[in-house]
Amino acid sequence: MRDLNYQLKQLCRRNRDGSYATQADRERMLSLFANQLHEMGFRHMRADSLKPKHVEALVERWKAEGISTGTFKNRLSVLRWWAEKIGKPNVVARDNDAYGIERRQYVTNRDKGKDLDQGQLDRVRSPYVAMSLRLQEAFGLRREEAIKIRPAWADEGNALRLRQSWTKGGRERVLPIRTEEQRAVLNEAKTLAAGASLIPSVSNYKQQLNAYKAECQRAGLNGNHGLRHRYAQTRYFEKAGWQCPSRGGPTKKQLTPEQRSIDERVRLEISLELGHGRGQVTSNYLGR
Repeated sequence: MRDLNYQLKQLCRRNRDGSYATQADRERMLSLFANQLHEMGFRHMRADSLKPKHVEALVERWKAEGISTGTFKNRLSVLRWWAEKIGKPNVVARDNDAYGIERRQYVTNRDKGKDLDQGQLDRVRSPYVAMSLRLQEAFGLRREEAIKIRPAWADEGNALRLRQSWTKGGRERVLPIRTEEQRAVLNEAKTLAAGASLIPSVSNYKQQLNAYKAECQRAGLNGNHGLRHRYAQTRYFEKAGWQCPSRGGPTKKQLTPEQRSIDERVRLEISLELGHGRGQVTSNYLGR
């Protein structure tokens, strides 16, 4: 293994920011960067020798390869992480515009929500995977959260508490238990898990994640992030009293000043339930 690849791997080992999936993606991308820099003639690099010329060379290569805007931004984010960890944050420009990257359009008013299809769910053989899917639908959980959750620990009676180690970005949060359906699903999850997580005792998280992916593919359960969209949309209707734009409700321009005030408050509350920090993020779920 070349020095740069090894040192970047060690940098990741010493700085375990974010979820398991985030860490794995970051390490994979850094390995790619090291290989590409070597191919472009930057030999004998060390992790702490990153310079603007290296960043610019990578950016030009990625432009030539025609990678998507989303992939471009993700790679730059990892480059910034690298630069920050070696004490050189200014090596990478803070604004993506400096590299001529077009702005990505996240928001449409198209309904991306999804309801869990019972027929497809019945084809899932693993009771642990099936339960994770049901919790995703009932509480708007991310996939990783629905796998790592320890239902007995999380159940606080009228609320569900998610530990930092289960969530993206390490943000602990609390979700209300509002319906009999949520209570029933959570009770079933507690029985299945028997005080542990929804990872079988014979597996680790990575193995269970692979099992989840394989089961969903076999059962035709794709796009399960849509379950989270539907949760957000349902919460908006409950809190605001009208449907969100992605479900055919009024757009922001069509709201009265009083309704706009309600809309902003509700979006922030839903953002916190979903584990985000800004109300604007919910536009991807709710439209605008």
